Amino acid sequence: MTIVMNAFRELQDRYADADSRFFESGGFRVHYKIFGKGEPLIVLLHGSFLSIRSWRDVTTPLSKKATVLVFDRPAFGLTSRPVPSADNSARYSPEAQSDLVVRLIHEAGYEKAILVGNSTGGTLAVLTALRHPRHVQGLVLAGAMIYSGYATSEVPAFMKPLLTSMSPAFSRLMKFLITRLYDRNIRGFWHNKEALSEKTLSAFRSDLMIGDWSRAFWELFLETHHLALDKRVCDLEVPVLVVTGEHDLTVKTEESLRLAREIPGTELEVIPDCGHLPQEETPDAFVAVVMSFLQKSMKVL
Repeated sequence: MTIVMNAFRELQDRYADADSRFFESGGFRVHYKIFGKGEPLIVLLHGSFLSIRSWRDVTTPLSKKATVLVFDRPAFGLTSRPVPSADNSARYSPEAQSDLVVRLIHEAGYEKAILVGNSTGGTLAVLTALRHPRHVQGLVLAGAMIYSGYATSEVPAFMKPLLTSMSPAFSRLMKFLITRLYDRNIRGFWHNKEALSEKTLSAFRSDLMIGDWSRAFWELFLETHHLALDKRVCDLEVPVLVVTGEHDLTVKTEESLRLAREIPGTELEVIPDCGHLPQEETPDAFVAVVMSFLQKSMKVL
């Protein structure tokens, strides 16, 4: 185990950028970056199969009037990928990831933050606000997965021991499937697919496929369970902005419209000519709606 961890640390150090930072938390060596300074703190949570890179076009403009923290979620990017065992505390569950968000807030020297989550990152942003309300100042939910996918999937309890015992075999199968379908899956996030360059797609693929990445993704899968967020979003007591691409096919636009209706006092922005990743496909429009929300509704800028 120590040899594996040291090998991945070498990969982290080799591929880290000049502004990369790392800290140890919950069995992981977490990769993150900080831009800007001062209040408020904005934490950006990327979706599945992606990485810090998903926010590359919005961190600088958002950080002109705030501190912005981006990080690679467990199983993605340069954050380490330990296999859970009796020897370490690493856990890939949604709850463990929400706890990690709070530790990141503290690592940055803050008590609370505005969480901006895209896709499954939006799932975790909502979960964190529900589990740790005093540490969440507001939410921006872009194509947040609340009524489908990651938020509602579940590995049946009676099957988990069998699946766990066969983890090496299933992780190899997952590696084969993800490798074969990865490019098509990422392109499906975009409405204007020609705007996604082969260079960017290749970079995202490289961000994911580091070390024993398929085993880490398998561990993430094993920890999925129905979060019942559809019944809990009405309990949110912070300002919320829901953002959706007009042509989001991954988390259908109708789901985001429903989310905006079911969270009291929520603001809604529909970005035209855009799919599932507004921060990538229409970064200027995304920054504009987020900044307007922070200024007018949250009055924090």
